[in-house]
Amino acid sequence: MRGLGLPTGWGAVAVTYKLACPLAQQDGLEARIVSSAVFLAVGTGLVVHVRRALLRELRELREVAGAAQNVLLRPLPARVAGLALAAGRLSASRGATVGGDLYEVAATDHGVRVVMGDVRGHGLAAIGTVAAVLGSFREAAHDEPELPLVMRRLERTLGRHLREKARAEHPASGGPAPEVPPAEDFVTVLLMEIGKDGEISVLNCGHPWPHLLSGHARPLVEADPLPPLGPFPLPAELAALYAGRLLPGETLVLHTDGMEDARDAAGAFFPLRAKLTEAARARPLTPQSLVQEVYAQLLRHTGRLPCDDVTLLALRNDRTRVPAQHPEPGRHAGTLR
Repeated sequence: MRGLGLPTGWGAVAVTYKLACPLAQQDGLEARIVSSAVFLAVGTGLVVHVRRALLRELRELREVAGAAQNVLLRPLPARVAGLALAAGRLSASRGATVGGDLYEVAATDHGVRVVMGDVRGHGLAAIGTVAAVLGSFREAAHDEPELPLVMRRLERTLGRHLREKARAEHPASGGPAPEVPPAEDFVTVLLMEIGKDGEISVLNCGHPWPHLLSGHARPLVEADPLPPLGPFPLPAELAALYAGRLLPGETLVLHTDGMEDARDAAGAFFPLRAKLTEAARARPLTPQSLVQEVYAQLLRHTGRLPCDDVTLLALRNDRTRVPAQHPEPGRHAGTLR
């Protein structure tokens, strides 16, 4: 009812003028000019009101969409269990902050666990799959004692989601959801666990390997990843790879393939490793400054927004060893913080 008040008022002004004003009943030039001015003012008022109402509604929709997207892909805290964090994302869909890329960092009893993934496709169409994978990770990361068990949970959740999606997209079939998800739907997933001593374990299903910044940028692992989740089942024997240690002061950078696939006008790919090496030499180096610098370089390279979703996540080991002290009864010295 609030939105009808002003249009009703403008309409009442026009009707009152037409019926009650003697000038409106005349046919002279002066009367016609006045009548035209009155109705022009009424029309202008209505247009302004509609425009303001539409802008207000658009602003409210954006606020609701932003809140919903932040619930799905929650902003990361600045620190988790002694690790400094920063993340950035660009969606290929204009107006969206969440697309087909996903990430999460969780401090668990088993260590700091990280997931980064990339759903086939991009933009708003991929959000349902992103929600399914992230929801599964947020539970499994705390429940499962081993990284391979977390990956198997993600595989089961994704398979169930894709079967239900296929049935919803083809309701005319009337049958149950297919046992095997459609081959064209898949998700690349990187799982990583960082222990209290900095020890890194990883499982990779079709995702780009992270880069370790220690003077220069280099891939954390050189091995071939497993196939993406979706088209093929995980191997019966699934083991996490040991990838060394993240020493104090070192930084890990995770990214989606949209970063390396970005091209300039001449078709040249974005030189991510070189740009990470350049950024790593800057001082002081923080995850926030690293992410900002890489995105600035990316936009300068492409000259436009990316054609695919682009996500970057940086983790720096800020843990230091506490000097040995005389422990209090029942407590131990030499721990990590």
